[in-house]
Amino acid sequence: MDLFSEQIGAEFHEIQSFSSSVGGSPTNIAIGSSRLGLTVAAFTAVGDDAVGRFVCRYLEKEGVDTSYVSTKASKRTGLAVLGIQPPDRFPLVFYREDPADIHLTIDEAQKLPLDSCRILLLSGTALSRGSCRDATLFAAEKCQPFPVQIYHDLDLRPDQWNTAEAYGIWQRRLFPFLQVIIGTEEEFYAALAPDPVPVMTGEPLEPDQLNDLTDWLQRLFQQYPTLQTLVLKRGAKGVSIFSQENKHIMHVAGFSVQLVNTVGAGDAFASGLIQQRIHGKDWATAARFANACGALVVSRHGCAAAMPDLSEVLSFLQNQT
Repeated sequence: MDLFSEQIGAEFHEIQSFSSSVGGSPTNIAIGSSRLGLTVAAFTAVGDDAVGRFVCRYLEKEGVDTSYVSTKASKRTGLAVLGIQPPDRFPLVFYREDPADIHLTIDEAQKLPLDSCRILLLSGTALSRGSCRDATLFAAEKCQPFPVQIYHDLDLRPDQWNTAEAYGIWQRRLFPFLQVIIGTEEEFYAALAPDPVPVMTGEPLEPDQLNDLTDWLQRLFQQYPTLQTLVLKRGAKGVSIFSQENKHIMHVAGFSVQLVNTVGAGDAFASGLIQQRIHGKDWATAARFANACGALVVSRHGCAAAMPDLSEVLSFLQNQT
């Protein structure tokens, strides 16, 4: 469950009211994908309480199949509280000391209809702790006989990890099973660098670190033969696509919009990318569409509630020169 400040620009201690929504990167992507017309199911868990029922009802209203959302007795649904201070301050406080979703199990993952899925989207945070880590790895392995593409959103949340090094160790455990990895420059660096501590503490990447990152990304295709595409989100600079098939790096420009709230932009991007690839679009077209989804979300208040539908994205693109 997400609580968003209704007072845009207010210091956190001066917030007077919040609007309720549903959050968490995979859940946001599920909602965004559903709004774009895809058939989507969520695999997560909630507490046996009113908040858990709120989350499930919210997902159902958004057209997301909740058949694989477990209810965990004696556990609480995760909560995030967000302040909104554009252009660059969005203080976020997580209440995830022992959330229900980290207790997903292999037995629950065995029930997923992976043989009939086109794409399985996994989250980097799902590997941070608990039996959810086992369930995530199991689901990735179980997909291997099926024609399902596995997308992995690196989804770095530093405060969810015991150590900086653990983040990279567990992300790399998934790499042999993946076809597509999505992440920001900081997320990829944290997953691949010998010393990820600086970026985990919020320090910006230096030019030499970015050069190292490019080299590391290109070498991933040699290390992991099943890996097909790396999608590098670069904020206002757009997105760069690294492909197994092509030697060159494809750059796709972003869009300039008035910024209200950056939280959820990456999730909207992933939704748009998945929607386009399922409909057979090439990577350049898919990335441009995904950039449009992200641009719409950052120009709006909220996160899941701000995810655009297909007509809104198409209208936005038609108005671009």
